[in-house]
Amino acid sequence: MNMNLIDLLKQKVSAMVLEGETTHLSEKNQALSSFLPILLAILKSKPDLITNLQHQLNPRLGDIFNINPTLKQEFLQQISGTVPTETIESTLNRAIAPTLGVLEDEAGSSEPSAIIHLIETQWPAVTSALPHWAPALLSALGINTASGQTLHQAPPVDPYRVPEEKRKSGFLIPLIVFLILAALLAFIFKSCSDKQETATASGIPATTTSSEPAKLQISTGATGDLTSCQLYSGNANYIDILQNEIKQIFNHPIGCGVENNARYHSEFIDQDVIPSVLKMVKGVPNASLTWMGDQLSIQTANPADAEQLAAKIRPLVKNMTVLTPAGMESASAAVDTNTAITTGNSNAEKALAEIKPDQIRALDIATALNLQIINFATASTEIPDANKSILDQAAALIKRAPQIHLTVKGHTDAVGSAEKNKVLSQKRAQAIVDYLVKQGVDPAQLQAVGYGSEQPIADNATAEGQFKNRRIEFEVLNTETGVVREVDEQGVNKQ
Repeated sequence: MNMNLIDLLKQKVSAMVLEGETTHLSEKNQALSSFLPILLAILKSKPDLITNLQHQLNPRLGDIFNINPTLKQEFLQQISGTVPTETIESTLNRAIAPTLGVLEDEAGSSEPSAIIHLIETQWPAVTSALPHWAPALLSALGINTASGQTLHQAPPVDPYRVPEEKRKSGFLIPLIVFLILAALLAFIFKSCSDKQETATASGIPATTTSSEPAKLQISTGATGDLTSCQLYSGNANYIDILQNEIKQIFNHPIGCGVENNARYHSEFIDQDVIPSVLKMVKGVPNASLTWMGDQLSIQTANPADAEQLAAKIRPLVKNMTVLTPAGMESASAAVDTNTAITTGNSNAEKALAEIKPDQIRALDIATALNLQIINFATASTEIPDANKSILDQAAALIKRAPQIHLTVKGHTDAVGSAEKNKVLSQKRAQAIVDYLVKQGVDPAQLQAVGYGSEQPIADNATAEGQFKNRRIEFEVLNTETGVVREVDEQGVNKQ
């Protein structure tokens, strides 16, 4: 190997992990450069960890720091800089498996002993690449970077052949290491306590345990077999139970990558039916399922597969919302629609309120009324309650100005029969006229016309376009010529 091991890892692993990334590239690359020698030092001293990581589908930092989660957080804060720790943790998680792959290739074997031998031959390059703060971190994990051994692994010696000075030195070294560890742990504890006190003093609640919902992520490949799985939970017993279920259901020897951490909830919502749901997912090609909190999201390469799967799952998860791409798009569109209606109706009310009773002009009233959105229910002519107060305002003004004559125009989208749409649009326009007349407006001042889908203002091929095309418009009618006056958002100064 011409290139030293650290440079080789930086070249190969960074390229794989950062491919397609667009944000914080420099910071992520720097974090990887600091992490790789630390990871090698840990692997060198912990052969069992190599085996454990090799058996994980998605090995994670939590597997490396499983005996000391607090130390993992301190490590992330040190290595993340100005980037959110969650972002850097995700990057480092994705680097572990490729790193093992490169080590196995270079060692010519996946055996831990071969990998350790490789690291040992490159040990000077590893130690020289360690960040200045790494020895203290590794020492807290029980690793002596000077030798690369765990602190309790000092080689045995014959006490009868060691000079007296050596025996004294051998006694002092563990004592010094113990004092260093005690000081380091005290520093970590104080740092955590200070952060918690600072947060409390500033009015920000300190982070508590079980602050995040438990999460399960499952993905299948082209044949519907398990390709990736990750499980986050605060309940080790349930993790074991679910792992066994997943291995049996998907006939998979490894199961899920696991993060067992107290910050995750110990239970899933509707967790008793998780195995039944997973049996439904098995065999569905290119499916992705995320079970978190009260939401279960499903994605597939074929949208129809996602909808069919969701329809089967919904009766089982009675306390959860099952989301599919189509459902999420529909929900997003509904939010946008409601926002448009609320904004339009509010603007209409303001515009009508600004019309002075002694300066009432037909075009100003029509302009104000056209700011609202009258969103009739499907196939209904019932005026929504949100629009009745606006029509009440308009009626009060029209009654004071008998010279005003308005045409109420009804329009629909192009869904369904054109003939039926025209009839429906006429009935809706007439419903508006009838309501205004009921409020005291002279029937002679109003007329209703239905155009159906004949005059679209947007593309009927999209849901957004259909929504815009379903509308009521108000126009000013010149009673002498029978010609309507154009209405714009600014109104006019003269009639």
